[in-house]
Amino acid sequence: MPATSRLDATFAALADPTRRAILARLALGDASVNELAEPFAMSQPAISKHLKVLEGAGLIARGRDAQRRPCRIQAQPLGDANAWLETYRRFWEQSFGQLDAVLEQMKRERAAGAVRPENQPAAKPARGAATATTPSTKRKTP
Repeated sequence: MPATSRLDATFAALADPTRRAILARLALGDASVNELAEPFAMSQPAISKHLKVLEGAGLIARGRDAQRRPCRIQAQPLGDANAWLETYRRFWEQSFGQLDAVLEQMKRERAAGAVRPENQPAAKPARGAATATTPSTKRKTP
């Protein structure tokens, strides 16, 4: 499966709160389908459908232990999703850092008296809004 398809499958699987809760439980250790179904008000077949989605996305694996088929979490798809999100986290941190610098500069200017609210330019009217200074568009007839 191509990397983008794996990432799409990971995010699609994580979109459901039941599947996220199942992953949270599996983060504590392996569990059987019945153990995973306990906290939910749904049937074992409904839980099995959620597990198939998680397994299809590579987020869990099922083992064999005599009659049990314990499920366990697989870290790689979550690591891939985290790496993809990390790119955007760095972008937003940089953007917020730049905003912080601008706000700090504005605070310093206000404190120094360089910029006072009464010296601020008036806000521009919204585009297309009529104002008292807007010239009339009607033609005068002679």
